[in-house]
Amino acid sequence: MERLFWKCGALLLLGMACAFGAQAASYRLAVEPVYPPDQAQEVYKPLVDYLTRRTGHQFQLVLSRNYHTYWRELRENAPVDFAFDDPHFVDFRIQRFGFVPVVRNAQPTVYALLGQPELEGEGAQALIGRPVACMPSPSLGFALLVDMYQNNPLAQPDIRSEVLTWRDGVQMMFAGEVEGAMVPGFLAETYYNLPTLARTKPLPGKAFTASPKVPPEDVAAVATALKALHEDSALYDVLAELGATQFETATAEEYSGYEKNLSGFYGYRSTPKQAPTAEPAVN
Repeated sequence: MERLFWKCGALLLLGMACAFGAQAASYRLAVEPVYPPDQAQEVYKPLVDYLTRRTGHQFQLVLSRNYHTYWRELRENAPVDFAFDDPHFVDFRIQRFGFVPVVRNAQPTVYALLGQPELEGEGAQALIGRPVACMPSPSLGFALLVDMYQNNPLAQPDIRSEVLTWRDGVQMMFAGEVEGAMVPGFLAETYYNLPTLARTKPLPGKAFTASPKVPPEDVAAVATALKALHEDSALYDVLAELGATQFETATAEEYSGYEKNLSGFYGYRSTPKQAPTAEPAVN
């Protein structure tokens, strides 16, 4: 009888484990190509492992070689379940493909135009006709850099967009290859020896969005995990790389209109809009 009891108990536990396993899903997480693919795998691995551990679902990074590829795949609505983007891509996903916002960086999105020390106090106009490093279009940094000089299309800096990371642009400055670099604001703050010639106005923080195909309960589980991310001291470096202090609930209204930053780039107008999808409840 005792042996039968233990056998039945083991079968019950096995059944529960199988049931839990059946509920686990595999999700694809797209991230902007702010690092080469090999480096991105290393940078985001702790985040992917954390989400897997906290939600019980498997997460796989979807990486693009560069921004040109990322923009093409985004316009084609390449299959992804979650994405982590700057505001213009966030709004584009919401407006065009019915993605729903999950959480955003509590810190606003700001970009800074750095210059060589001798240009301190001269402003963005000091870089007209001079080489400036920036990530390729249609990164938000590139779009905002062009916007700084929109009043006179003939008075533009010579944008060098061959860098593979934002830090590469600063290294080009130190090597004397360029006179300026457009970088995220949080990164500019770490280079106190380089003057900031101009800063963009604050935009909503970089955000995670979810495909409308992801069940609302799984979206809520990811939101809960991300909002608790800052409580895990082992993931401090991950937050630092993301330029985040912590994540907060995001809404579609916060990002409305920012897709217009993409309006000057190829393919923007040819991507059809889709009726908005109702946002799931996120606690």
